[in-house]
Amino acid sequence: MSIDVVIEGVGVWSPALPGWQASQHVLAGEVESVPAGSARPAAALLAPAERRRAPDSVLFALEVAQQAAEMAAREGRTLHGVFASDHGDLAINDYLCATLAQAPDQLSPTKFHNSVHNAPAGYWAIATGCNASTTALSAGDYTFAAGLFEAALVAQSEDAPVLFVACDLPASGPLADVVSSRTPFAVALVLSPRRDRAGAALRLASQARPAALAPEPALLHAVCGDNPVARSLPLLVALARKERQTLALQAGPRLYLELEISPWLN
Repeated sequence: MSIDVVIEGVGVWSPALPGWQASQHVLAGEVESVPAGSARPAAALLAPAERRRAPDSVLFALEVAQQAAEMAAREGRTLHGVFASDHGDLAINDYLCATLAQAPDQLSPTKFHNSVHNAPAGYWAIATGCNASTTALSAGDYTFAAGLFEAALVAQSEDAPVLFVACDLPASGPLADVVSSRTPFAVALVLSPRRDRAGAALRLASQARPAALAPEPALLHAVCGDNPVARSLPLLVALARKERQTLALQAGPRLYLELEISPWLN
């Protein structure tokens, strides 16, 4: 089975890639780095009070979601959503475990509210007024590929554009000893089933064996091992280079997604 979609918009945020517009030359291997940005994204969609209370998982997810929606010239309130994260908000998980063990009566209701896996999807819906369907999922180390496949399936089945957002953050406390996530990374794509709009054509097909992986620029080699969502880098590199490519993303222990990417269409 294969699925055809168009990538209309892209968003990305990490310490090395502070936004899609600023990072394309790094991803294409044309420059080694871009000037360091803020340690936390602006997430300008949120009102100031909400921004102060929101955890990093929400700030990163909403930042890249806004980038992708604006690039696609889509209103956020109209987009179906797929939000993916391998681990959720690890800092809040660490806080909850420590507080429950030491002083459970001091547990913050706000932090507990923000601990649920679909918190970023909820904040996005509030910020944009979105009433379209939203899915939140996790598939371990294969979360990005599984989320991408789900988003493409939704776009095809609903015959409507879909916002796909994936984000994971560094582990803290005892979780850092068992969770291999060392740096923040978030990415978003707006996928459309229609070819009457500008974008990069993408065909997804499940395979038992992988195709060749696109190489990442040297600066980003370590990032793939430091964050599960950074496994999106081969796709981001292919989009930045604007070349026809075939590559694979691992979607399970013995399952791969073969991706055929066509150059960006204006």
